[in-house]
Amino acid sequence: MTRRVRMALSAALLLGGMTTLAGCSVADNVVGGVVDEVRGGVDDAVTDVLGGAGVSTDGNVPNGFPTDAVPLTGTVAGGGAGTDATGWVVRTTLANAGEFAAAQTALEGAGFEGSAVNADETSGFGTFTSDRYTVILTVTTGSDDVVTATYVVTPAA
Repeated sequence: MTRRVRMALSAALLLGGMTTLAGCSVADNVVGGVVDEVRGGVDDAVTDVLGGAGVSTDGNVPNGFPTDAVPLTGTVAGGGAGTDATGWVVRTTLANAGEFAAAQTALEGAGFEGSAVNADETSGFGTFTSDRYTVILTVTTGSDDVVTATYVVTPAA
């Protein structure tokens, strides 16, 4: 696993933990601000993983995204692609964070094996691997109550 992928994974894990804390009424304001900052850090880490490619919001999967192998749940908001098919990111919007289970089921139905999977009523995280790809999936509920799924997809090592 490259340093960039580990960095994105670490940021995603931190984001998942922070969104879990966001449900506590005492810490809502403080944690909500931190979640927004961490989400920005995840965006930066994703950009690093993709070799400087930006994440778009054009409503389409990025060029070369393996739609035949990686099922997506929700409405596509945008994405980005690394050079030479080194990786992709796709963001979708979901009706609620409970749809993480549907995304997990879709990936497992397509032959992915889940690990480090954890979800609650506001967030979800998991790493899913197949013989062709690794997918890091995070589901977060923003302070604006918009639920976003972020798929970071890299070719299997």
